[in-house]
Amino acid sequence: MRPDDLQQLTLPGSVTVRGDLVLVNVTTPDVAANAYRGGLHRVPLDGSGPRRWTWAERDLAPRISPDGRWVAFLRVGERGGVPQLHVMPAAGGESRKLTDLRLGAGAPTWSPDSRRLVFTSRVPEAGRYGEPREGEDAAPEPDAEAPRHITRLDYRIDDVGFVADRRARLFTVDALDPDAAPVELTDGSFAVAEPTWTADGERLVFVAERDLGAVETLDTDLYSVPATGGEPELLVRSAGQAHCPVALPDGGVVFYGAESTGVHAVARNQGLWRFDGGEPVRLTDTETVDCEKGSGPAVVTASGVLVAVRHRGAVELRRVPPDAAGATLDELELLAGERGEVRSFAADGDVVVAVVSTPDNTGEVVLVGGGPLTDLGSAVPLRPAVELTGAAPDGYPVHGWLVLPEGEGPHPVLLAVHGGPFMYHGWGFFDEAQVYAAAGYAVVLPNPRGSAGYGQAHGQAVIGAFGTVDVDDVLAVLDLALERPELDAGRVGVMGGSYGGFMTTWLAAHHGERFRAAWSERAVNAWDSFSGSSDIGWYFTEAYCGPDPAAHRAMSPLTHAGKITVPFMVAHSEHDWRCPLEQAQRLFVALRRNGVEAEMLIFPGEGHELTRSGKPRHRQQRFDHVLAWWARHLG
Repeated sequence: MRPDDLQQLTLPGSVTVRGDLVLVNVTTPDVAANAYRGGLHRVPLDGSGPRRWTWAERDLAPRISPDGRWVAFLRVGERGGVPQLHVMPAAGGESRKLTDLRLGAGAPTWSPDSRRLVFTSRVPEAGRYGEPREGEDAAPEPDAEAPRHITRLDYRIDDVGFVADRRARLFTVDALDPDAAPVELTDGSFAVAEPTWTADGERLVFVAERDLGAVETLDTDLYSVPATGGEPELLVRSAGQAHCPVALPDGGVVFYGAESTGVHAVARNQGLWRFDGGEPVRLTDTETVDCEKGSGPAVVTASGVLVAVRHRGAVELRRVPPDAAGATLDELELLAGERGEVRSFAADGDVVVAVVSTPDNTGEVVLVGGGPLTDLGSAVPLRPAVELTGAAPDGYPVHGWLVLPEGEGPHPVLLAVHGGPFMYHGWGFFDEAQVYAAAGYAVVLPNPRGSAGYGQAHGQAVIGAFGTVDVDDVLAVLDLALERPELDAGRVGVMGGSYGGFMTTWLAAHHGERFRAAWSERAVNAWDSFSGSSDIGWYFTEAYCGPDPAAHRAMSPLTHAGKITVPFMVAHSEHDWRCPLEQAQRLFVALRRNGVEAEMLIFPGEGHELTRSGKPRHRQQRFDHVLAWWARHLG
């Protein structure tokens, strides 16, 4: 895969099924238009091959109604490119637009009677984000808006922006009445997320901060409100966090949740919980089961609850028995995703479908128990991944992957460290590894202590210990790869983003003799300023590093920048609010003043997610710069 192949990628996303109708949205980056394109595709259950089902510029988040007659989805391309809710007959035909909201609509959920939809939308205050002031026809320009009066620590989110003046609100709409307008059920005094219907359709259940956000907190609970409107009521007080509620036929609810206290919510496994009116019960084991809510909410079936679980670099579809109580991973039936990554899943009765990617396939739709239905992945040539297992110096098991280029070698090597740190490299498609391998580099992908998918204790091993066992594990995986004769141990570079950028700088400072050069991207380099400048800094620094400023300095790569001598690229996004630009600037200045061959690359208008969801043109330009850097320093 070359940088210009980015626009050839086809990435299957959300899947839905009802009867013999399976729909999945497919996205392709359009570099020329600097936008993302793609529609809904129908995937026949007989395996006869997919066909395009909608033809707009970009449709996503399809949802088939319970009676199978209608399909709701989001369409992007109107009012500045924000998604708006549409509905169309499942038998085909013209779609009808249901919303025209200034900041767009969120993914919908059907009511049990297949008539109404619930969704969220951020509603701007008057005089902001294009909304006119009261009594005026035109909105002020952004630089003429009134000042923001900030009274909370959680006042902004990366890739969203300021939030107190546009909190997400709860809406319903009658999808079958062409004259119906969306009905707003909350007033914006608190933010709502992930709404669903109760089994009888009488109430809505949603996620909100504890005490409806009276004070900033990481704790979230489940609330309910009448579907016709009214005051929200506490439904479930969680053990720390609650996410993605799903109604049960008997009136209960299942949800993802983690147990935590105060700011200490990092590196916690998400389990499946059940609430039937008393105290919520955790159905899955805390240590071994970590549900991946990014793959979608749980799906309730007659034979159990389907969940996606992070496991040693895979995201597996597993079934939780109806009578489970603290079930371990081994007690959950594996349905799909072994040595793969389940991106989304859905079920209708006994029919279960999932979108699964692998290192050399961007995604295929799989009928569980029946094999692949269709390969919607890209035609771009992709390389497989080789699994690496071994031990760190203290005997702790280490795990990672190696993506090899074509040819016999010896190949130059790139050690690429993931972000998080409670994330993972794994068995799913990773565009960066493919681009670097196609350019002739062997790419090493370690999952050190601190990563997700290896048990909660593994994830928490770096709390208060950044730069210790995580470094040992990363270098141990690198050494495993360098044992192969086709790799050139004399030409090794190190790179990574976010926590991976932290690790890049740390390795360059403490183990610089092992690397020819370094590429650190969107990194946290200094915990002192990160605490106040990052959108998550008000809790993340203490949660991982503790409250002691001396510990913050000791665990900051910037403190050790004077030891760095290798050529060093500092890459960052101008509007990154997760690891703000000042983190890059401070490191760049320190390196240059120390005489290091340091450069800085800044992407205008981008946030922390540049490499995954940034503008396609910037993503391709970034790849060009990365390859040019390594061509200079690794040959």
